Amino acid sequence: MEDVIEKFISRLNPPRVVIDNESCENATIIELVSASKHGTLLEVVQVLADLNLIITKAYISSDGGWFMDVFNVTDCDGNKIRDEGFLNYIQKTLETDALRGLNGVMPCKEHTSIELISTDRPGLFSEVFAVLTDLGCNVVNSEIWAYNSRAAAIIYVTDKSSGGAIEDPKQLSMMNELLCNVLKVNSNFKTPRMTISSSGLMHTQRRLHQMMFADRDFERLESVKHSSRNHVCVLDCNDRDYTVVTVRSKDRPKLLFDTLCSLADMQYVVFHGTANKERMEAYQEYYIRHMDGLPVSSEAERQRVIECLEAAIERRASEGLELELCTDDRLGLLSDITRIFRENGLCIRQAEISTTGGKAKDTFFVTDVSGKHVDPKIIGLIRQQIGQNILQVKGNLNMSQKLPQETAGSFLFTYLFKSLSSQNFGLIKSYP
Repeated sequence: MEDVIEKFISRLNPPRVVIDNESCENATIIELVSASKHGTLLEVVQVLADLNLIITKAYISSDGGWFMDVFNVTDCDGNKIRDEGFLNYIQKTLETDALRGLNGVMPCKEHTSIELISTDRPGLFSEVFAVLTDLGCNVVNSEIWAYNSRAAAIIYVTDKSSGGAIEDPKQLSMMNELLCNVLKVNSNFKTPRMTISSSGLMHTQRRLHQMMFADRDFERLESVKHSSRNHVCVLDCNDRDYTVVTVRSKDRPKLLFDTLCSLADMQYVVFHGTANKERMEAYQEYYIRHMDGLPVSSEAERQRVIECLEAAIERRASEGLELELCTDDRLGLLSDITRIFRENGLCIRQAEISTTGGKAKDTFFVTDVSGKHVDPKIIGLIRQQIGQNILQVKGNLNMSQKLPQETAGSFLFTYLFKSLSSQNFGLIKSYP
């Protein structure tokens, strides 16, 4: 009966999106009104994040059965959105995907998805990608997060022969066995987990948040001291039976999405809220209740909210040096790249892998094995091995020190690296 009533209300009051480009000098204003249902706020913010829009201000209200939110947004360069075609696309996407609950499902027959979470260690993903290459699997998209000694990844692969999802039961069984062998190495205090599926999945980054939260990455080992750079405060609002959560942190793209993911994973509902960006600092304030209608009721629950929000902010913070790889895609490309990283003492803290039209465009955030900044000399050597035009350094790197000259050996390796099409280096063959 509740579903029938919800559909009836939705028909009487269809979702409405209004885009105002006149009222604010520095931002495009997006107003959304619809009947309120659980998850709408997160889906709206998810759409805005996927469109690479920067939310500079937000006003949130979803009380009394109605969802009424206002977002001030800019492009990645801080400018208003002026392209009429893009503005129409934003409006259509919000109305059809977010407000009607159709957002975030991947196609189910085009690829096989692999979800894995394990103890983080140097060379982990080098071994994972080497196994996939040995099995004839081409990585078409992937996202990797490493935080608090844990590493999680969602990897989409296709079969090199068919170009589609892997359907051979023997190949899937072998993949499961070999990847489990890799994940079990040095998994001392938590059991690694992995899922292989050809069914549709939810939004990749949303799913990564769920995986890390379920793995309790917000818990710290007693031997590890942690001082968060973010300030999270949880207070009572007794007159309205809400809990007030405030968050102050360094601003970055998708920050609002990350904090809302955390609140959703903890089963809290946001009834009112604001978000504001001032220069490099972000401020967020939420009035929340648990899904059972109760506010935060104990000190232990209050502390858990603080820890989970800090983890949600930090697990996707861009830690390390940003490297961007652009080249023709081929089987074994990621295996070769991550092997070179490993051999030169680099650890992957975050990565986003994508393939479009036969071209690979991958972004890596890397540190040395101790989590510190990478020596510029090492980066210079790696770029010589892979190709100066293939691997680019983003952000600041002190390259004032003279880099080694390209030798005949490094030139030969670069030539071989570019020409390899189906070979790999058998890094995992010694595993049972």
